[in-house]
Amino acid sequence: MALLAVLPMVMQAQSFDFDLTKPLPVYNDHDGYGYDILPAPNLKKPTAEPFYFSVRVPDGNYLVRVELGGVKNGNTTLRAEGRRLMLEAIQTPHKNDMRMVEFVVNKRSPLIEGDKRVKIKDREKDYLTWDDKLTLEFNGPQPAVRNIHIEKADVPTIYLCGNSTVVDQNNEPWASWGQMITRWFGPQVAVSNHAESGLTARTFISSFRLDKILQTLRAGDYVFVEFGHNDEKEHRPGDGPWYHYTYNLKIFIDQVRAKGAQVVFCTPTQRRAFDDDQQTLKNTHGDFPAAMKLVAEKENVPLIDLNLMTKVLFETLGYEDSKRALVHYPANTFPDQPKALADNTHFNPYGAYEVAKCVVMGIKQLGLPLASYLRPDWRDFDPAQPDDWRTFQWSPAKNADLVKPDGN
Repeated sequence: MALLAVLPMVMQAQSFDFDLTKPLPVYNDHDGYGYDILPAPNLKKPTAEPFYFSVRVPDGNYLVRVELGGVKNGNTTLRAEGRRLMLEAIQTPHKNDMRMVEFVVNKRSPLIEGDKRVKIKDREKDYLTWDDKLTLEFNGPQPAVRNIHIEKADVPTIYLCGNSTVVDQNNEPWASWGQMITRWFGPQVAVSNHAESGLTARTFISSFRLDKILQTLRAGDYVFVEFGHNDEKEHRPGDGPWYHYTYNLKIFIDQVRAKGAQVVFCTPTQRRAFDDDQQTLKNTHGDFPAAMKLVAEKENVPLIDLNLMTKVLFETLGYEDSKRALVHYPANTFPDQPKALADNTHFNPYGAYEVAKCVVMGIKQLGLPLASYLRPDWRDFDPAQPDDWRTFQWSPAKNADLVKPDGN
């Protein structure tokens, strides 16, 4: 009882309710909840400024129910943890318009058990993904939030394993499909993204990230695996597509299936590397996509061919417009950016959004039961008919970093 007495009361609760129409504290360890990262909104004179709200909770899945409205021309985008897009452009035009929305957020820390912890990189130590809080970001042209309800959720989990094309990129202007796919799933399922920039199948395993997943993995869950970008740069004896890469993919299959869960493979996304004709993409991944396909065929693993889908996407956009899907920005687009950004591997929010749609379409084409959890506003997607980048809307987070993520 003495220990319980000194813990924040919020940590002892099974559910949480916060009335944002009344003054609430800035986050502190004693209260265990409050406004975080940016200044609290002005209750007397609402502005269009984004804000964050955090609650200290144990690892797990949490249902978040938010009441929106109460201001004129409310238009709210909701993201969670490391810029995971949960819902976008929810409009409450009039002051008396109210709308209730809900989604599930997975919260985790590096702790596995005892003294065993995930070996996170130095760059990850400031990620919202790995801290002891569940953090919600309220953004958009006019955020309008009245109440937040949070409670534990017992739902299936989709675990994501991969590299910089999958990870919850913490900072603008970088993004990945892993932090966008959350947009399309309703509150019947959670997404837990364990990917990190620069990782290979082997280093993902050796940094205990698979162990972290196995700690909570259970029957009915899914584990999506996309590697290749960085594996092709390993040059130890036995490295390459046909030995260590396939060997490590088999580890994912065996350990996931031992828990009664379903493993799904995704071939590596394309780099924007056009042939001299500026119309056709080069194959920069060698035999890695073919090796993954062979393992999937032999082991009866469902496979989403992101390599092919992103080839169609980039070639459809064309040599110039495909830059709009990646981190290509003129000098001075962002503060303290004297030089242009020209990255042909890492997606920006528009590109990540389109690739996430490719993954969802792959789920549907495979006939996976996960498709039953898609939100009603999902519309089938064809990478040969991408959304127009000119009309894509994104409310940037305030945290930006021009340093290129690990890997290429």
